[in-house]
Amino acid sequence: MSSSKKLFNQHKNSELQAEIGKFIAYNQDEFAELVTFVDFAENFTLGFIEINFTPDIELLIAGLQQNSQCEEIQFVVLDFPDENLRFLRDELVQQLAKITKETNKKLVLLIRNLEKSIGVFGDYPPVLQDLNFVRDSYRQTVPHPLLFILPDYAISRLAKFAPDFWAWKSGLFRFKTTELTRDKAIANTLNTDINIERLPTPKQQERIDLLHSLLMEYHPTGEIPRPEHLRNCCNILNELGKAYLSQHKPIKAREYLEKAGKIAKQFPDYSLQIEVINQLGKSYRQQRQFESANSYHQQALDIAKKQENRRAVANSLHYLGNVSLNMRQFHQARDYYQQALEIDIEFGNRYSSARTYHQLGRVAQQLRQYDQARDYYQQALEIDIEFGNRYSSASTYHYLGMVAQELRQYDQARDYYQQVLEIKIEFGDRYSSARTYHNLGMVAQELREYDQARDYYQQALEIKIEFGDRYWQALTLHGLGTLAQAEENYAEARANLQKALEIYVEYKDEYWAKVARKILEGLPE
Repeated sequence: MSSSKKLFNQHKNSELQAEIGKFIAYNQDEFAELVTFVDFAENFTLGFIEINFTPDIELLIAGLQQNSQCEEIQFVVLDFPDENLRFLRDELVQQLAKITKETNKKLVLLIRNLEKSIGVFGDYPPVLQDLNFVRDSYRQTVPHPLLFILPDYAISRLAKFAPDFWAWKSGLFRFKTTELTRDKAIANTLNTDINIERLPTPKQQERIDLLHSLLMEYHPTGEIPRPEHLRNCCNILNELGKAYLSQHKPIKAREYLEKAGKIAKQFPDYSLQIEVINQLGKSYRQQRQFESANSYHQQALDIAKKQENRRAVANSLHYLGNVSLNMRQFHQARDYYQQALEIDIEFGNRYSSARTYHQLGRVAQQLRQYDQARDYYQQALEIDIEFGNRYSSASTYHYLGMVAQELRQYDQARDYYQQVLEIKIEFGDRYSSARTYHNLGMVAQELREYDQARDYYQQALEIKIEFGDRYWQALTLHGLGTLAQAEENYAEARANLQKALEIYVEYKDEYWAKVARKILEGLPE
């Protein structure tokens, strides 16, 4: 090892030791009680450690392993991050069989990440149901001290939904969050300029986990937030709502946004209130409940106008345009977008104007004004490139591909879609890549490359099923139906188109339902 690298490692180790020392000093009494508990615990003994942030968990574990009173303790950390975990005891028994026991040392198991399967909302998580059901068998099958390391909300849910198991606890140790950890979490969530939609999926989940941890700091379970914490609570709840919308989980997002809306009225902070209401509108739009979405965006617009907040007015107009576009009210959508664009230009907000040019392009495309559409998309693309907004440019490339496709310029369309796919893969955006696979399937179908088309459609369908996006499944089933029709496989065509039609009817999409019915009526028996 080079001397410079050795010095770097020594420096990092010194920093780590300093952080461990500060954490233990900050939680001196609680740490001393935990060490005593570990020292005296024998056989199956149950303890719970409440820590809200992962960095503090790492500091605690390191502190225990280095503590002189724990020299005869073998700590084994077991992680259970599977959201669908149900049978914890069975998993523990399997893990125990793999552990090499150190001679003359007591084995103590530290259980982490169980909060993933415990969840935040909902009744009776399966993993807690099983804890209650098989608790008596733990004494024989897991004859070692167990310490569950969990955040505030997970411990509260465990006590509520697994009361029999909880009743066996011999210790509960609540550790306070260090100021350094809290400041880092705020910097990475509330004080960041990076839109969560542009983050790869693993990074999105990291931010969500941090936000949940921060929420417990300012709004502990079962407690009313202190007045000085209301603003932070509202911001965190709003960010959680936006985060779940980015993962296309509108119902989950609303659980947080509705709470944020109630708190925002207490300040009052009208700018934050407007943002929360618009996010609620977006949640209904994701579910294709357009009337509800429109109502929320109109509420936000009314407040913005009353407060003479022109930027907020532009945002709300843009969202109203999106809903009108979804409802195929193209002239109304164009009017909203034009109003939003005028305000963006008024304030010199070139960055935001890119998304409006993009949406004006979509309207022109729907009205078959392809030259106008292409012009708007190119304006949006120039701004995205100017600001280095590579993620947003993917959407514009996608629609340029659609214009080329509608003009039967299939090689050009495929080139655009391939560029989109590269960007989506780069950003780990698996959900959005489904639409690109779908359109690549359409191009391949037009070029009579039927095997390639089917492969693309199947990739799109798998992703849509994975994310539970039922409406967009219909469009790909529709594509598979027309593909089978082109191959004169009429039974398969009928089956896929019928499935698509059922979903169109379910979501009250009269336009595509009419298209599907017309094709079905024309299929040979």
